[in-house]
Amino acid sequence: MNNQFTEQFDGLIEKYTELLTGENDPELQEKVRYWALYSYIAKSMPALAKHWNATYPEAKQDMIKLIQEIKKLNDDYREQKEKA
Repeated sequence: MNNQFTEQFDGLIEKYTELLTGENDPELQEKVRYWALYSYIAKSMPALAKHWNATYPEAKQDMIKLIQEIKKLNDDYREQKEKA
């Protein structure tokens, strides 16, 4: 992949993170990358996600925490927008 594509895709993730959570710091962007990819894998290849969860139970717990964190940030952001 070329640098231009990488920069443009990073911009997409940055904006997606902002629209999803109201924030867009680099650490949160990385969390959103993991969350989005895992969510896609779990939907498109559930057997693979199930195998990974069984193989790496500690990582599964980390992923659960990550999903909960992003969901809370999204819920809080939506609530904040509704009040405005």
